[in-house]
Amino acid sequence: MLDYPALSPADHQPATERISRATRDRSARHRRAHRRIAGATIAVGACLGLVLGLGISTAAPAVAATERVATAPSALTAPRDAHTAVEHARAVLEDATAIAVDVQSSGLDVGADAVIPDTAGLQRAIAAVEDVDVARAPDARLALPTLTAALTEQAELVSTQATALRGRLDTAVAAHQEQQAAAAALAAANTPEGAKATAREIAADQYGWGDEQFSCLESLWQKESGWNYRAYNSDGGATGIPQSLPGSKMASFGDDWETNATTQIRWGLDYISRAYGTPCSAWGHSQSVNWY
Repeated sequence: MLDYPALSPADHQPATERISRATRDRSARHRRAHRRIAGATIAVGACLGLVLGLGISTAAPAVAATERVATAPSALTAPRDAHTAVEHARAVLEDATAIAVDVQSSGLDVGADAVIPDTAGLQRAIAAVEDVDVARAPDARLALPTLTAALTEQAELVSTQATALRGRLDTAVAAHQEQQAAAAALAAANTPEGAKATAREIAADQYGWGDEQFSCLESLWQKESGWNYRAYNSDGGATGIPQSLPGSKMASFGDDWETNATTQIRWGLDYISRAYGTPCSAWGHSQSVNWY
């Protein structure tokens, strides 16, 4: 007889009931695991949301700040301001270039310390502003105010330099014109007719001698020198229109006595006044003894 082991009460349950209970146990374990995963997912999601929220809240002020700079009044008007500054700078550049050319072509001395306008520096400043392409690089708009300010400053510097140089040139031109006028007047006065006109005027204004006395003076000096300020008597050394002996005596009326007929005339009229009283008395003496 075979000895079988004793069965427990559960062993007497039908197989279907045991299977059903096992299935329920697995389902319960599955639900508990699902709840743990879902809870973890919610926690992770909350953390992720917090992190993203922090990122968004941190980035937002930076974006807003950039937008505020880009839409600031100076940035909005920068292209127009730059255009105006460039137009003004080009006008200054044209004027400065013209004055530099005028100085060079004049050949006049404007002073060793004269400053030539820095047109090259102004050209670079203009190019720096014009090279900014706002259409292709909108952010470049932010650099325009600084570049425009630098251009304006350079334009003011060049304008000041050009004005100063123009003043120096104007002064040099005026002095040159005065020299030319004086030279022309001297040349005219040094001719026989010019010398006669000068002598007539001085005789009347300073000595009160009229046409009669001037007629005697004209005859006297025509005989002596032909009214030639370069006349020189090699026999005795008498010089100039009045035939001063020696000629250096006329230096008392000017260092230019050798080249200026007016200086010679002033000395001659003074000599006649002191020695003879009037030109007619001097002329009478000359006719008598052939000198005066």
